[in-house]
Amino acid sequence: MPTQILMPALSPTMTEGNLTKWLKKEGDMVKAGQVIAEIETDKATMEVEAVDEGKIVKILVPGGSQGIKVNTLIALLAEDGESDADALKGVTKMAAPQAASQAAPEVAKTTAVAATPPASPAPMSTGDRIIASPLARRIAEQSNINLKNIRGTGPNGRIVKADLESAGHSPSSPSTLRTPQAVAHVAPAQGVDAQDYANKLGMAYEALPNSGVRKVIAKRLTESKQLVPHFYLSVDVELDALLDLRKHLNEAAGAKISVNDCIIRATALAMKKIPAANVSWTDNAILQYKEADVSVAVATPNGLITPIIKKADTKTLVQISKEMKDLAARARDGKLRPEEFQGGGFSISNLGMFGVKEFAAIINPPQSCILAVGAGEQRAVVKNGQLAVATVMTVTLSVDHRAVDGAVGAEFLAAFKPLIEKPYSLVV
Repeated sequence: MPTQILMPALSPTMTEGNLTKWLKKEGDMVKAGQVIAEIETDKATMEVEAVDEGKIVKILVPGGSQGIKVNTLIALLAEDGESDADALKGVTKMAAPQAASQAAPEVAKTTAVAATPPASPAPMSTGDRIIASPLARRIAEQSNINLKNIRGTGPNGRIVKADLESAGHSPSSPSTLRTPQAVAHVAPAQGVDAQDYANKLGMAYEALPNSGVRKVIAKRLTESKQLVPHFYLSVDVELDALLDLRKHLNEAAGAKISVNDCIIRATALAMKKIPAANVSWTDNAILQYKEADVSVAVATPNGLITPIIKKADTKTLVQISKEMKDLAARARDGKLRPEEFQGGGFSISNLGMFGVKEFAAIINPPQSCILAVGAGEQRAVVKNGQLAVATVMTVTLSVDHRAVDGAVGAEFLAAFKPLIEKPYSLVV
């Protein structure tokens, strides 16, 4: 019986992706764990590994295809000793995949959507090797689940995410805990069709096709703004002491610590002081995270991505600086691993380097808080009844009011402000 190669779900929120290119061709032999294709997900371009060994007898979705739904059949793998004819038997009547772009006509005739899971459970494994999807393996690893105890219902007994959930295992990773509202169907936004508007008025323009990442960003930001009750709290923070400390640290250590690195550590320490701000909302419970994992917004050619500084409260400023530079560089190149951008309990968005004085950021579900950081600038302040000049930065906390009350948000900012204004606590 041939092995079906399906469009994998490479992140908990992925519903479709672009099959960028095949690294193997029809007739090639592959082994389990060998990289066979590259897929553009909603966050990055990722490599796909074979889950079984055999010969690729048919590629059903060509490289370059876009909008391929998760679980769409993309290729067939013949087992050892199985002829090509036997492997291809029974697939000639399959329908075309649900893709945004059409495959070539000669390919579309044999392309298929993956069948629904069989009525009776399939074997859990083949020999000593467990067959499981990459997502199921990640969830099992993060949640300490033994896959030998799980019965797979996917093709050829493959264990998928649904099998873990049906066995009573809820993923413990923050990245897989989504609120019911966040996965609800959202009606398309109503408004003027920009292209029709421009055409009617004769406005000159260049149409820049939306990448898969950009489409997902648009969808999720719309969901967040529509479904999450935002409120905003702002505070001014003086930076002069921090800038002085940073200068001395960089001179002494030969490092290049940035103000943003200091903000990351201060945020993590404030999260530890006010754990009620390090939470996610669900209908059944508020999930309060035990680690101070800070997501940091990074601009890439395809849109924003939020790599994570994990356990940021336990790391020095030098460690945070080195890690952040590495994560940001690989984020821009689309080379982050899923565990490096999925999860996090709290986000930071810093536009101060662009001269933006103040702004309010949209919450990154299922997180409940995001801190928007503005530019540091010299302002007139009153100290001891006297007018003085200080370098001041405005930060604005966007909060999900379902999980975090106004008082908790205020307590977080009250814990964050002195960490920046009296910054020696950042290095002890």
